[in-house]
Amino acid sequence: LECELAVSVVGQPLARQQVMRAVRQLLAEQNPVKPLVMSFHGSTGTGKTYVSSMLIRYLFQGGLRSPYVHQFSPIVHFPHAEHIEQYKESLKHWIQGNLTRCGRSAFLFDEMDKMHPGLIDVILPFLGPSWVVYGTNYRKAIFIFISNAGGEQINAMTLDLWRARRDREEISLQDLEPAISRAVFDNPHSGFWKSGIINESLIDFVVPFLPLKHHHVKQCVVSELVQQGLEVRPGVVQEVADSIPYFPEEEKIFSSTGCKTVASRISFFL
Repeated sequence: LECELAVSVVGQPLARQQVMRAVRQLLAEQNPVKPLVMSFHGSTGTGKTYVSSMLIRYLFQGGLRSPYVHQFSPIVHFPHAEHIEQYKESLKHWIQGNLTRCGRSAFLFDEMDKMHPGLIDVILPFLGPSWVVYGTNYRKAIFIFISNAGGEQINAMTLDLWRARRDREEISLQDLEPAISRAVFDNPHSGFWKSGIINESLIDFVVPFLPLKHHHVKQCVVSELVQQGLEVRPGVVQEVADSIPYFPEEEKIFSSTGCKTVASRISFFL
């Protein structure tokens, strides 16, 4: 996993570091006092979903298709605000039932920034340091939250550093973590708004994903060409990377969409 993160995940030193710390902690503790809770934050296309699926692939046979890995999307599973009480009950029973079946289950919550505020707190009892909840031992479970929330703060701080002529790699987790936590806790449109999960510090690892620069996007283009079995031509790599929007408007330093649209753009330049 460490090797694949280094080779395949472009421009995310903090994410790689945090994920490996989490995995080492997970595998080292035979009797953990609480489940592993991680929260991935960053703007679109920076690698949050990619890294979470890679992590699951190394921990569970069958990866995301494993019967012990469960994914939730607010748009698919919790679409209607008026049914939030029903969703809370269903989510609680779903997690409880699956942890009874396998204590090593993993639960992925995608697009937390689109989750109805208040819904996610129903799982709060499963995340803390307790022995048994609802008759279920859940301390070996894994919970991963994925969110664009906090992305603006991460981007702003990275841009400020760039303008101060400091290296992007100089950003530390201590620089970002308080700003991310405030952004998701105070945002009434975030699934973590006023959440006890944040307030009670139940997230073990905040994993920030930095905005990608032009040369990172070029690396993504090369990887995608190789994956599709296509010839890596420098002209094509440059054209695809140049076709992506960058911010801020004047300097055009960071990709507005990360590497998200790279795969779909390649065919236009071949």
